[in-house]
Amino acid sequence: MRFHRFVLLLLVPAALAVGSACAPVKPGASGQVSVMGVSDLSSEQVAAYFWAHQPSGGPCLTVSVEELVAYFVWHGNAENVRGDIAFAQSIIETGWFRYGGSVQCGQNNYGGFLGQSFPDAETGVRAQIQHLRAYADPSATSCSQPPLATPCADPVFSFVSPKGKAPNWQDMGNGNWAAAPDYAPKVLSVHNDMRAFAGLAGV
Repeated sequence: MRFHRFVLLLLVPAALAVGSACAPVKPGASGQVSVMGVSDLSSEQVAAYFWAHQPSGGPCLTVSVEELVAYFVWHGNAENVRGDIAFAQSIIETGWFRYGGSVQCGQNNYGGFLGQSFPDAETGVRAQIQHLRAYADPSATSCSQPPLATPCADPVFSFVSPKGKAPNWQDMGNGNWAAAPDYAPKVLSVHNDMRAFAGLAGV
């Protein structure tokens, strides 16, 4: 079963993101970068960036980097959340998947959820994507939306109130996802490095 699901992960992102590589998402007139939307970058582009820029020592993960990125892109596209930027967020949250703080790699926790563990990497990714949608989408009345409609993986989905209060990445600091005012610039800096590595302009 898991083999077939992973094959689907490899095939579906391209179908969900048709046209996205040709028309990269641009920031709004105010320079804000939306949390919602499909990934501009393919899972192959994100994984290639990771291996070209990671620090020494190797990541601590329960799956390969390629499989992890595929989960981010696929679940992000399915939930209409920018999975490529969510992966950049995970790089910041985990220190390039080196961890070292209160969260350890075996917890499959990529979004900095305090005290939370997930049974596998895919569930950890889905929780992060669902939590981002809770912050960004005012219509997010349930954890997951069609076509995915999977059980809720986000343990704190209901804690975000009101839904949609942080629609842009620039809203994620200052007490929303994180307290630090430079949180969003750090995430977007990694994402822009990814885009530059793939030959795309920054956002």
